[in-house]
Amino acid sequence: MGAFAGWRLPLRYGEGTLAEHLHTRASCSLFDVCHMGELRITGAEASVALDRLMPRLVSDQQVSSCRYNFLLSPTGNVIDDLLVYRLASEEFMLVVNAGRREADLNWLSEQLVGCDCTIADVSADTAKLDLQGPGTFSVLADLDVHRDRLPSYYRCTRIELLGHSVLISRTGYTGELGFELFLAAEEACDLWRRLLAHELVAPAGLGARDTLRLEMGYPLYGHELDECTTPVEAGYGRLLSAGRHLHIAAEALGRSPRKELVGVALEGRRAARMGMTVWGGGDMVGLGTVTSGSFAPSLGRAVALAYVRPNSCPIGMSVKIGADVEHALPARRVVLPFYPHGTARMN
Repeated sequence: MGAFAGWRLPLRYGEGTLAEHLHTRASCSLFDVCHMGELRITGAEASVALDRLMPRLVSDQQVSSCRYNFLLSPTGNVIDDLLVYRLASEEFMLVVNAGRREADLNWLSEQLVGCDCTIADVSADTAKLDLQGPGTFSVLADLDVHRDRLPSYYRCTRIELLGHSVLISRTGYTGELGFELFLAAEEACDLWRRLLAHELVAPAGLGARDTLRLEMGYPLYGHELDECTTPVEAGYGRLLSAGRHLHIAAEALGRSPRKELVGVALEGRRAARMGMTVWGGGDMVGLGTVTSGSFAPSLGRAVALAYVRPNSCPIGMSVKIGADVEHALPARRVVLPFYPHGTARMN
């Protein structure tokens, strides 16, 4: 167990992170992510208000859709990255990072003053469990929830699962086929135990969740995203609703990025760590800094994400990673994702 944002979180179970990671890629794992925050925003002006605060349009989301988005400061920096669920025409649920929940709530409350909408923190009443892996369809079918009742990619719906009313979305943080399940907090333990009773399902901790997301090149707040980084610098410029609406950071996001996020594959199993320098060029100068690094179980080698100066590290360039050049580890810039075989979009 580990402590984070007022929670004691499961880092790994009896089989360990490596086994949990590989089981998720091959079968079906269950993750306890009840620490995530859930904020509900309702009212006639809810969509208009959220459009002003986020760089991806909210107002054109269909009911029962989910969209990855960013809560931005006026300078274009990321207060948080989140998922926006449109539950009804005037009702939204924001799924936010645990360590940013209070900051998000305070910022949104300030910005929504005078708008015809209300915000409520329902995190304490809401549990969140994630079923992830290519075997997820089979598991749910065995539990009498067949594919024709399940939402498509980045959609959500409400179902009955093992006697519990569950909001289920086809989303996840592993790169594999999977669903995120939201239900009443007091019902979480029963559903957890009954899902684990299925022969294909094994528990996975946040250690495996981190290695799985890193193999996909997904950002983690506090590592690739923070209040000194814009979505454009993190590689999400193509997703933003540029020119389609005026949001709080529209002018700031039009400026040239100060850095770019790149993927680096190391030659061996020894991992780079956050804060290490990326060295490159003929004189082996410092190009940037590692934000996340780990051994990648699906690949059998170590990988890392790093911020470097724009256009300083093209695809295929050889670099070194370490506190100093002399003891740095050999590596190469590669295309993301590191692991290209995820099943997230499988039919």
